[in-house]
Amino acid sequence: MLPICWLGRARRAGWLRRAPGSLRGLRPLALGSPAASVGKGDQLPHTDLTVTAEEHVDEERYYQLYPGHIPTSPLQKVLLSAGSAFMALYNPYRHDMVAVLGETTGSSALRRLRDKMRLDPEGYQILQERPRIRLSTLDVTGLRGLPDGTFGREYVRFLDSNRVSPDTRMPVKFVDDEELAYVIQRYREVHDLMHTLLGMPTNMLDRELSFSWVFSGFLPGEVVVKWFEAIQTGLPMCILGAVFGPVRLNARKLQILTTELIPWAVQSGRNASCILNFYYENRWEQTVESLREEIGILHPPAICV
Repeated sequence: MLPICWLGRARRAGWLRRAPGSLRGLRPLALGSPAASVGKGDQLPHTDLTVTAEEHVDEERYYQLYPGHIPTSPLQKVLLSAGSAFMALYNPYRHDMVAVLGETTGSSALRRLRDKMRLDPEGYQILQERPRIRLSTLDVTGLRGLPDGTFGREYVRFLDSNRVSPDTRMPVKFVDDEELAYVIQRYREVHDLMHTLLGMPTNMLDRELSFSWVFSGFLPGEVVVKWFEAIQTGLPMCILGAVFGPVRLNARKLQILTTELIPWAVQSGRNASCILNFYYENRWEQTVESLREEIGILHPPAICV
């Protein structure tokens, strides 16, 4: 088990950073290492070999591909993957561990998603402009004023009902490619939009499972969204959540999931276009129904329980 504090200690210890080869060669000399000793009569060129604070900052930037980036070796990624997977399964509410798992195991899936975006005009535009879904970029008051049934209005209704904020999404740290880091960040920021489009309620105790805008927690609605995203993205993190998410559900909820909701989510995931190829920020005034049809998401099933 690798608690999150382990990452901070490793970071402070410096073993998550790798110095450029030129600096690695200079440090033994600067530290007076035996390997750097010279014989009598030998003279070194008059050079200041001390690693200054400014050089240390330059060294850090050399490996930081984007703000907050922590370079890691393959072995370090394996250790991070194992620890985060254990913690994510033990406590699905540990969003920090779920985020680490997604970053350390999803490189192949992220490349496929990036390639799909490059081949789509709208997806390519997103890659070029790098839009972010945050409170600082959203006109929340304006979205609340949109008519009921529009995408923007229902998205804000989701945020209000669940007391969540788009700013709670974890920043990317362990993806060693700047463009792929944006791809997974974009995936995280459209996750709540998928809740809105899929219309999955969180509890199965309603008399009818119909078009609903109330979601929260790792309950049936979240499991269904994970199945949809697993089919869409191929991210191991999504597959893990889809498979192990229903473990804590009772028999009745599990039956509804396996016979009705999961098959619908899988079919919708296969039928839909790549969810990252839609510039959602330009579609707030579009109705949820028309956007769902454009993407290829099937209408949520009505299930009496």
